[in-house]
Amino acid sequence: MHDSRLVLLIGAGLLALGGCSETATLPVESGYGPNPPLPEPHKTLLPTVNIAPATGWPDGAKPQAAAGLRVEAFARDLDHPRWLHVLPNGDVLVAESDAPPKEGKQGIRGWIMKKVMARAGSGNPSANRITLLRDSDGDGVPERRTVFLENLHSPFGMALVGSDFYVANTDALLRFSYEEGMTRIAAEGEKVVDLPAGPINHHWTKNVIASPDGKHLYVTSGSNSNVAENGMEAEENRAAILEVDPRTRTLRLFASGLRNPNGLAWQPDSGALWTAVNERDEIGSDLVPDYMTSVQDGGFYGWPYSYYGQHVDVRVKPQRPELVARAIVPDYALGAHTASLGLAFYEGTLLPQRYAKGAFVGQHGSWNRKPRSGYKVVFIPFREGMPAGAPEDVLSGFVNDKGEAMGRPVGVAVDKSGALLVADDVGNVIWRVTPGGD
Repeated sequence: MHDSRLVLLIGAGLLALGGCSETATLPVESGYGPNPPLPEPHKTLLPTVNIAPATGWPDGAKPQAAAGLRVEAFARDLDHPRWLHVLPNGDVLVAESDAPPKEGKQGIRGWIMKKVMARAGSGNPSANRITLLRDSDGDGVPERRTVFLENLHSPFGMALVGSDFYVANTDALLRFSYEEGMTRIAAEGEKVVDLPAGPINHHWTKNVIASPDGKHLYVTSGSNSNVAENGMEAEENRAAILEVDPRTRTLRLFASGLRNPNGLAWQPDSGALWTAVNERDEIGSDLVPDYMTSVQDGGFYGWPYSYYGQHVDVRVKPQRPELVARAIVPDYALGAHTASLGLAFYEGTLLPQRYAKGAFVGQHGSWNRKPRSGYKVVFIPFREGMPAGAPEDVLSGFVNDKGEAMGRPVGVAVDKSGALLVADDVGNVIWRVTPGGD
């Protein structure tokens, strides 16, 4: 049989059989909180594939906001908006980005996953730019929209330290000169450090945040596999948060064992660095919960050898019991396979007081769970620097009655007025959440 036909048949079989191979035995809500139940792994011959096909929003449609809140589009017709950064003058920057082209042979599994991601609304050529949105009068309607930076390489995270504007491309951290009020940067950026990329580049997104004193930058680097099936030699400085010294242009491993960290934020009360992390797939719809956690310098969080402390993943060979013994249990689970990406602590005053210093989390949505999970924005209250209550839906209704994804939330940020902004990379919209509604 011709190779392409064989691949097609195998891919179709995976999509068909994987979708019905197993279902969750626990409600997704049980996978939230500081102590989620962790049932026995349920590994199937083919992984569960239960993606919500991407369609975009029909005219006039929008997500459902929680009681007491309203949501409106801040900007439309973007090209796969993934991440947000709000400048001190209130300008909103949007990274329009998708995965870089894969190099080399990916094999049948890689080909199938590419098809799955395309069905989920990813895999198109990356726009490779950052767009600036300026809403000078604060009415929720930007009067100006310009290309702030272009010709980037799958950009994601952004940070401003003084007059230095940093962009985390998939393969390098770049620095540009910035002056307040600029609407476009035309000058070439300078490379600060290389970031892990290469021919596989499984988790390609790199986020960046500056330390409060601006002396260091922290960069996320997701794993190059699900559970090290490509070998640990492909995981150097991956599944990690890296600390960068921009003066010496050097980096070091800050924390490891974090399968795919994305959101980064400083908790207002404790001053600790927190991250949102996507955990591993293909051991059942109930495992493993994604999570958010405070991050310790030198801390190890289990991947790939274990999850949630000392729960050993027997798929990984050889094991490292000495690492498993010191694996840190995450602070707060965010539901199995929710793909929790965005993370922002609320320090504004526009939204109701109960949101103060709590965390907003953008959940991109599952592909490896039946029934689906995520596809919404949630809020977790905090008290004295730690989670203190059950999650609350802030934006929902991203999936319609036919099981199609009209949108998928990714990055979250708080604008200068205190409104919550949400990047929706399937709807190609930035949503803005303010007080109001029912």
